[in-house]
Amino acid sequence: MTESGTELRALRGNSTLSLIALLDLDELKGARTDEDIFVGQSQQQPHNRVFGGQVLAQSLIASKRTVDPVRVVHSMHGYFLRPGNANKPITFGVQRLRDGRSFSARRVHAYQDGVPILSMIASFQSEDAGIEHESEMPPGIPDPESLPSTADLLADPNNPIAPHWAYERPFDIRHINPPLYVSAPAKREARNAVWMKTYGPMPDDPNLHRAALAYGSDYTLLESVLRRHGMSWVTPGLNAASLDHAMYWHRPARVDEWLLYVQESPNARGARGLGTGKIFNRAGQHVATVAQEGMVRIPSGPNTP
Repeated sequence: MTESGTELRALRGNSTLSLIALLDLDELKGARTDEDIFVGQSQQQPHNRVFGGQVLAQSLIASKRTVDPVRVVHSMHGYFLRPGNANKPITFGVQRLRDGRSFSARRVHAYQDGVPILSMIASFQSEDAGIEHESEMPPGIPDPESLPSTADLLADPNNPIAPHWAYERPFDIRHINPPLYVSAPAKREARNAVWMKTYGPMPDDPNLHRAALAYGSDYTLLESVLRRHGMSWVTPGLNAASLDHAMYWHRPARVDEWLLYVQESPNARGARGLGTGKIFNRAGQHVATVAQEGMVRIPSGPNTP
């Protein structure tokens, strides 16, 4: 890539604005009596498939629009049912399952062409006092400023998808270990870790930051599976896709400030790999936990040591 520094900053700033626009859904009043209906646009992606993090974040925004403003999302569980078409808008139907004294539950279906591409249940809670403990950030992690950006690593890409990774995603992602964009790892271990934040500033809306964190949590999580088996994203014949996604928000966090995403894979079997992740802010607070099972298929896979 030969863009100047000014042009690159503009591209990255536009990617953050695009994320904010994606999360600004339109409500369709009176469309149905059993669901609240919202519509969101899709972000262009390689191969024209909707990015899973996008539909997760939009589903959270849709469900939050139906909840008491003092309640924030603390957990969600979603299943990716069909690949989405990035050239089409997405309709979100929200069912109000329950509003209790402290908690609210919502079921969201994301639709394209009249069929669901995602089914999710999210739970919201009013702030409350109680017992507290948290995991500790791993020691010895290098600062994000000392690590190369994706654009630095893919400045002269041979892979046609590399420009999207390097310049079009709204998150700056910096790998602690050598990334898997174009080459397999030298060390086979079921662990991965990245720093991440949006390229540009985000509005001071905690609900927007939680939804954007769900968006970013879909990046790199299955890399802990691939590393264990000596694979990269360009392994010939690799077919990988998210099957489900669960997330728990523990503490407030800003996605426009650096967050450490520590990931590991406890198991892979039956063409499925499980990735789990803990997200920490720079002060070391454990702000969120994520789990995702993905389909991982290759025509004739490498032997597992």
